[in-house]
Amino acid sequence: MLITISGTPGSGKTTVARLLSQRLGLPHIYAGDLYRREAERRGLSLTDFNRLCAMDHSIDRQLDELMIAHLRHGRAIVEGRLAAFFARQLGIDSFKVYLTASESVRARRVQQREGGNAEETLRANEARQQADRDRYRQIYGFDLEDTSPYDLIYCTDDATPEEIATLIIAAAHIRFAPRGGPVSRS
Repeated sequence: MLITISGTPGSGKTTVARLLSQRLGLPHIYAGDLYRREAERRGLSLTDFNRLCAMDHSIDRQLDELMIAHLRHGRAIVEGRLAAFFARQLGIDSFKVYLTASESVRARRVQQREGGNAEETLRANEARQQADRDRYRQIYGFDLEDTSPYDLIYCTDDATPEEIATLIIAAAHIRFAPRGGPVSRS
């Protein structure tokens, strides 16, 4: 079973992806970790690394190839903005999930996670998301606001991460059930 998780900053992607990984016994591959490790390897802050990536698209391509290798291997929870787009483009069988939340909920979650002023942090996340939108459109022609690749789009405002993970697991089991066969439950 291969599940991709994408969405807006503060929507609960990482929390839900970790729960899915634990419940399904699948590795959690997080594109953000790959990105941060590469910045660290180069001795750069994330801000400086973002600037470098904006000028040198070969870095994105290299990191994205690592994510694509995990997608091709299957049997994982792959979290990243481009995971669903690559899976669709490459014809990889996966259940693609997009999580979102209202601006106020996202601001509160980001503030709880990172501290500081919620509005400033959310604005910084939005600026990064816009820069990523522009970059991925330029590099790959992907529109991050296009939700057509997704099998499930879910607003996380009024549900716990546990409830969301349960919903995704149930939907993924239905999606991957053999045609005409019984649906197994976790």
